[in-house]
Amino acid sequence: SDSGKEKTVDIILEFLTSDFLGKAVWAWFLFIGIVVALLAVDLGVLNKDDHIISVKESLWMSAGYIAIALLFGGWVWWNMGPDSGMNYMTGFFVEKTLALDNIFVISLVFTFFAVPRRYQHRVLFWGILGVILLRGIMIALGAALVSQFGWILFIFGAFLILTGIKMLFASGQEKDMGDNKL
Repeated sequence: SDSGKEKTVDIILEFLTSDFLGKAVWAWFLFIGIVVALLAVDLGVLNKDDHIISVKESLWMSAGYIAIALLFGGWVWWNMGPDSGMNYMTGFFVEKTLALDNIFVISLVFTFFAVPRRYQHRVLFWGILGVILLRGIMIALGAALVSQFGWILFIFGAFLILTGIKMLFASGQEKDMGDNKL
């Protein structure tokens, strides 16, 4: 009946306009849709066939993704105000800067495991996608634990301190990754 369809439409509209983490649900769906579309274009169109990516191709792809990120940052600035825009841009540039050291680590890993150049993009893509998913799960799990059990911050802090101490005393000692079963 028409009243049943209207109720369904009203429920859907109410859900899409409801607040989730400070923004409407429709905005989150749009953001996730754009990210999934970019991932599909990257792996399914631009890099459908495994090939050695030239420096020129790499620079063009990087410039394209940076342009998309900056356009999104401009949209955030225009739509949500200068404070949100500046927060986005700051986060973007901090992440870009932090990504530079990853280039060296990735190069070492690819060299150690002798990943052929033609497969490096695919390995890197799936590795980064896995890291994003795992980071999201860990952040959500950590946030849920902290919100329920405030004392758990002391356990997290102790873990970080112990990890730092272990890294301090392990510096200079090289491990043979060839003997690592994982």
